[in-house]
Amino acid sequence: MFFIDEVKIHLKAGDGGNGAVSFHRAKFIEFGGPDGGNGGKGGDIILCVDDNITTLANFRYRQHFIAANGANGSGSNRTGFSGDDLIITIPAGTQVFDNTYSYLMHDLEKNREKVVIAKGGLGGAGNACFKSSVSRAPTRAIKGKKGDEFSIWLSLKLLSDIGIIGLPNAGKSTFLSIVTDAKPKVSDYPFTTLSPQLGVFRVDINKEVVLADIPGLIEGASEGLGLGDRFLKHIERCNVLVHVVDVTTQNPVASYHTVRNELTKYSMMLAEKKELIVLSKCDLISEDEITVLQNTFINSISREVMRCTYVERDTMRKAILKAIDLTERHD
Repeated sequence: MFFIDEVKIHLKAGDGGNGAVSFHRAKFIEFGGPDGGNGGKGGDIILCVDDNITTLANFRYRQHFIAANGANGSGSNRTGFSGDDLIITIPAGTQVFDNTYSYLMHDLEKNREKVVIAKGGLGGAGNACFKSSVSRAPTRAIKGKKGDEFSIWLSLKLLSDIGIIGLPNAGKSTFLSIVTDAKPKVSDYPFTTLSPQLGVFRVDINKEVVLADIPGLIEGASEGLGLGDRFLKHIERCNVLVHVVDVTTQNPVASYHTVRNELTKYSMMLAEKKELIVLSKCDLISEDEITVLQNTFINSISREVMRCTYVERDTMRKAILKAIDLTERHD
């Protein structure tokens, strides 16, 4: 499955049917009069949110969408059939921009939320509509209106409660795979994660939260280096960030600040979100080194700090529960 989060599509709503020019013809009725029916309305194009869809991959091979035209009116005052509406399903969290990508038209977040994005044209009036005391045999009819036609951009921002960030190979994907049922690719080289990954963490039988893991950030990401900057928008809706820091690196504190600097350059709103620091791979260094490092973070950075190991998996669950507590806390 390809992860596609931006796509440009072209929409053409249905045209309205033309009104008819017709006169009633029947035996023994000399002056039947006008009986041309109206044209049918063109079909609308509707965007509908579907929670079962997680990317815009369905638009990879189809970018043009055309709704059905309304049928023309006919004699005996018969109105043409209206064109069927065209429903386009999109994932929750999809934003709709105009053709220039400068104006946000809609932001669709809820399942089954619908919006008529392109309206079909109205049907034209038949000559029966123009009959009057001074015009008993009108030959005038109106053509149907054209349906809306334009291009739009669809941009997906994943809906998640907790965003997982960090340098490449910090252990984010392993963290996600252990605390959720997600199956991200895990390997011992940087940039294993090439696209955002979602997982569901079940707190209890009645509550669950969604976690989003994005590709690792590197220095210069805000200028287009690496992969993470492209996907930072997917954690803009998160309530709290879990910042995974690999304690086996040469300078974990510097690693932390590298990511934080890129967040700040990308968006102050993102940089100001609540954050939990999770020290990963703690089973690979001594207890004394972990304690010193944890105290360094606590003293130099006013953030919650937790440690975890991939051997003791319960430590990762506790980290998520702490992140949930931060989410629900009103400071």
